[in-house]
Amino acid sequence: MIKYIGSKRVLVPLIGDVVDALSPHGQVLDLFSGTARVGHALKQRGHAVISNDLNRYAHTLATCYVQADAEDVVSQARDWLARLSKLPGHRGYFTRTFCEDSRFFQPKNGMRVDAIRKAIAEAELTPELEAVLLVSLMEAADRVDSTTGVQMAYLKGWARRSHNDLQLRLPKVLPRGRQPSRAHCADALETARSVRADVAYLDPPYNQHKYLGNYHIWETLVRWDAPEAYGKARKRIDCRQRKSPYNSKRRIHEALAEVVDALDVKHLVVSFSDEGFVSRDEMVQMLSRRGQVWVLARPYKRYVGAQIGIHNPSGDKVGKVSHLSNKEFLFVVPADAEAARRLVDTAPDGLCWSQPASG
Repeated sequence: MIKYIGSKRVLVPLIGDVVDALSPHGQVLDLFSGTARVGHALKQRGHAVISNDLNRYAHTLATCYVQADAEDVVSQARDWLARLSKLPGHRGYFTRTFCEDSRFFQPKNGMRVDAIRKAIAEAELTPELEAVLLVSLMEAADRVDSTTGVQMAYLKGWARRSHNDLQLRLPKVLPRGRQPSRAHCADALETARSVRADVAYLDPPYNQHKYLGNYHIWETLVRWDAPEAYGKARKRIDCRQRKSPYNSKRRIHEALAEVVDALDVKHLVVSFSDEGFVSRDEMVQMLSRRGQVWVLARPYKRYVGAQIGIHNPSGDKVGKVSHLSNKEFLFVVPADAEAARRLVDTAPDGLCWSQPASG
């Protein structure tokens, strides 16, 4: 899967164990699905998953990894990927914008992206098959980029991997579950009001870092709308226009509380960071309206950009990083005592669940 700030790669097994304990084989709403890594893992565990994300690239990832079933798409996807891999590159919007006007990719790979994406756009494909091919292209481009993992900027010198040739691979599409899984592309509050599930998993944006700005190239690759771009990073113009309350210290509390109150679910699981705009105590108080809150805190290594340090627009190091790790909190509100008892056994070695007072 693509490199991603806030990815729950390390926490996925724990999240899966928690959801299993709350509702074995139940239906799970993943309200801010991002890379769909959590939804993919939960589907693999036998849950029916409803993924949701407002960004189109995230919806495409979820359509591939959650909604699509291997029995329906894998054979056709293999044939398509073989054909697409043979296409000669050509210079189009992607190459001009992200290889010449900026330096995110080597031109040879940008030209291949242009050719492959154009062929996908011209084909008449089911949404699931199209998503599988787009995710294959997205992940292939991610393997040859020249960034620290976000698209706010590119490296001063070419990353070693950027010299490799772009190669398409079949994404790990899962077989059909006992119940269908699906992917939504909508506002979180709208989905919270309209979807019923056994468990809701929330991993909202938690500070000023905007996912659309951090991954604007994937949004453009999926939409294929050749938008007006600005700045050295050649961001989509709508990065300036699309605002999320979850990226606002002033607005996030009200927005998140409204979502929590609107959910029609039995059990609630929320992932949040101590770098977020909502403190641990504030989150406990917010969630306690739904029942007793259980909390587990786990140390977590910060994203690669933080490891590298603070640089000015010219690429010179200008500051020191304050810290290299943070805490990831998992907040759980079980629906009943039986689910709470099962939850206790999910704590990893050396960690334990706590029940703080709600205040």
